[in-house]
Amino acid sequence: MTLTDQSTRIREGEELDAAIIDSYLKAHIPGLEGSPRISQFPGGASNLTYLLEYPNQEFVLRRPPFGHKAKSAHDMGREFRILNQLNAGFPYCPKAYVHCTDESVIGAEFYVMERVKGMILRADLPADMKLDEAQARALCLNFIDKLVELHNVDYKACGLGDLGKPEGYVQRQIAGWSDRYEKALTPDAPTWEPIKAWLQDKKPADHHKPAIVHNDYRFDNVILDPANPMKIIGVLDWELTTIGDPLMDLGNTLAYWIEAKDPAPVQLMRRQPSHLPGMLTRQEFADYYAERAGLPRIDNLDFYYTYGLFRLAGIVQQIYYRYFHGQTQDKRFAQFIHMNKLLEQMSLQVINQSRL
Repeated sequence: MTLTDQSTRIREGEELDAAIIDSYLKAHIPGLEGSPRISQFPGGASNLTYLLEYPNQEFVLRRPPFGHKAKSAHDMGREFRILNQLNAGFPYCPKAYVHCTDESVIGAEFYVMERVKGMILRADLPADMKLDEAQARALCLNFIDKLVELHNVDYKACGLGDLGKPEGYVQRQIAGWSDRYEKALTPDAPTWEPIKAWLQDKKPADHHKPAIVHNDYRFDNVILDPANPMKIIGVLDWELTTIGDPLMDLGNTLAYWIEAKDPAPVQLMRRQPSHLPGMLTRQEFADYYAERAGLPRIDNLDFYYTYGLFRLAGIVQQIYYRYFHGQTQDKRFAQFIHMNKLLEQMSLQVINQSRL
C-alpha cells in the first residue's frame, strides 16, 4: 500500500537552509549521520511542515507560516510540550525531540519530532486503496472512538492541568473567534454578524466534564497503519489543543464532515473521504459519539455545528488575509474567500432550520 503522506519539493519562498538545520540538530540530537535531505509536505494551510531525511533517521520539522500571524497562534513551544506530556495518556502523539526558540536560526521558532510512517487520507482515497462499505464504517467508528478516547484522557495526570481554563470556555471561544475574525477582515469577506449574535444567544453552559480539546481533529490529521487502514496509529497537529468543552471539539470536527448528500457547492469544500458509502452522517456521528462518551443524545447539535462552521471560517479568513495582503504566494489560498462565503451560507441554513 502506498504511503500517502509523501513530501514534495519546497514551495518558493518557504525554503530552509539544510546546513543550518543540520548543524543545529547535531548539536541537540546525538547519533545523527550525514546530511539531511529536506522536502515539504504539501498539505496543511497553517504551520509549515517539512521532512528531514538523514541516512539513519527521519524527522518532521514544524514552523509557523511566513507573513501575518494571529496573536497566540502558531505557538511552537506549546505544541512541543503537548506532544511530550500528552503521550503518557494518549500514545498516538509523535515523540518531539527539540524545540528551538532562537528565531535567528531559521527566522522563526520551530520544533522537530519523529516521523510516524503511515497513510494520511486526503479528499479521496489513493488509487490503490479500496474500502468497501463495512470497512469505511469501521474506519469511521474507529475515528470517532479515538476522539472519545482523547476526551477521556486524565489531562491532570499528564501534567497538563494548566493548559487551558475550562470555566467560561464556551463564551471565550465565541468572543475569541469573533475578535480574530474581525481583525482578519478583508473588504470582500462577509461579516457573519447574524450568526455571531445567534451563537451568543444560544450558547449552552460549559460541559460538566472538561477535556483535552484537539481543535482540529479530522482525517488528514490522523495516520493510518498501511497494513491495516482501519487502524489509527498517530494523531497530528496539536497546535490549537487546550482544555475545554469536548462538545465544542465535536462541533469543530463536524464542520469538516461533508456528507454524500450535501449539495455540490459543499462537496467542493470536502477534504476527507467522509462521503464514502459506510461513513456516518453528521447526526449519526454525533449520536455514536454521545453513546461512546456515555452522554445523552445531544439535542442542541445545531449550536455546536454552527460554532464549528464559524470557527472554520475564522481560520480560513486568517489564512486568506495573508494571501490578500501578499504575505504568502500560495495560490491555494486565493479560493479561501469563496469557502468563507459558503460556510456562512451553510451556517444560516442550519440556523433557519433550527427556528422551524
